[in-house]
Amino acid sequence: MRRHPVREGRFRHRGAELVYDVHDVHDVHRDAGEGDAGEGPLAVYAHGGFASQAAEDRMGLFDWTPVLAAGRRLVRYDARAHGRSTGEPVDDDYTYPSLAGDLLALLDHLGARRPVDAMGASMGCGTVLHAAVRAPDRFSRLVLLIPPTAWTTRAAYASDNRRSAATIERAGVDAWLAARRAAPRPPVVADVPEVPPTPAGPVLPAVLRGLARSDLPSLPKIAALPHPTLILAWADDPGHPLSTARTLADTLLHADLHVARTRADIHAWGARIAEFLTRPGP
Repeated sequence: MRRHPVREGRFRHRGAELVYDVHDVHDVHRDAGEGDAGEGPLAVYAHGGFASQAAEDRMGLFDWTPVLAAGRRLVRYDARAHGRSTGEPVDDDYTYPSLAGDLLALLDHLGARRPVDAMGASMGCGTVLHAAVRAPDRFSRLVLLIPPTAWTTRAAYASDNRRSAATIERAGVDAWLAARRAAPRPPVVADVPEVPPTPAGPVLPAVLRGLARSDLPSLPKIAALPHPTLILAWADDPGHPLSTARTLADTLLHADLHVARTRADIHAWGARIAEFLTRPGP
């Protein structure tokens, strides 16, 4: 993401300090010498597991500039224990429903009186879906990026996470990182820079076990969601299988699915999201 001036904010919720950045549409216009355009409708983004805002920016995967240019006020935040946010080594703090509570608390802190657009990648996708199921009236549109393994494919992932937590506690973080580096990467992101996990070593086992206890909401609950939804997936990634994305697309009432097979496809996601957020409703 091209860096624009941002305003950092912080608030406390359930024993943690959560840090967020506000990117306004006027950040784009100011760069272009067009003056201050004010604040646009609110869109909130939740990042993937073990990452952070800064980590995703270093990876260079997602370009949010088109979303800003389309008039959205974008809030990106560091999940509990990730990046600049704090967190305790408590497994239940890192389940999807618990992280959804953090997202809803952020909306309260921001004073969001109208429904907001919510976007989330991987772990953030689970966060957004659980928040939408719990409080559907708080959201207008959903953007689900690289939906994680879920339902029938979740058990193997959960087992791997529990083994990873045990490895860290027995042999240290470096042993776990070595195993991660040895695993094959999806071809579509094979050349993306690898970044170390942002949760601190003492918290990592709790994060892993919390995610192991997580799953996406049940299909009947997802089917009841009324929100227009854009699903952005990529191919050949066992951790984010197309089966999840396709099941979501088949289950949600108003869903569009797009699958990236090249880096150019991923680079176009920002423009695709901007078009989706500004199109007339169904």
